Amino acid sequence: VPDPTAAASQTPAVPTGPLTAVTFENPNFDWGKVNDGDKVTHIFKFTNSGKEPLIISDTKGSCGCTVPEWPKEPIAPGAKGEIKVVFDSKGKGSKEGKLDTKKVTITANTDPAQTFLNIQGIVINPNAAQ
Repeated sequence: VPDPTAAASQTPAVPTGPLTAVTFENPNFDWGKVNDGDKVTHIFKFTNSGKEPLIISDTKGSCGCTVPEWPKEPIAPGAKGEIKVVFDSKGKGSKEGKLDTKKVTITANTDPAQTFLNIQGIVINPNAAQ
């Protein structure tokens, strides 16, 4: 019988209290082509489009190569904020160029509690074996 508390401990806690809404200028980013080993940084800009302070409790990349940074303080209604995402392409490329897609999951006091950002692009490693 699976332990229900084990799965719950892996899910970030959703902030309690009143819910609000978040609107991203663009939840998707395509970095084009980069060389294997390059780091790509992108700033996702958002607005608290609800009527309560926005509290982001967690952001998580779909792998260790995608690291998000987010504001820890509440974002007032109507105020803007930024989430910085750094993607490290080391070991991700191929000779012909491989499309790499990553997702960032944001957990906040929104409905639904999770919002997703997507980054993608081609990673080239001219020295990779075919």
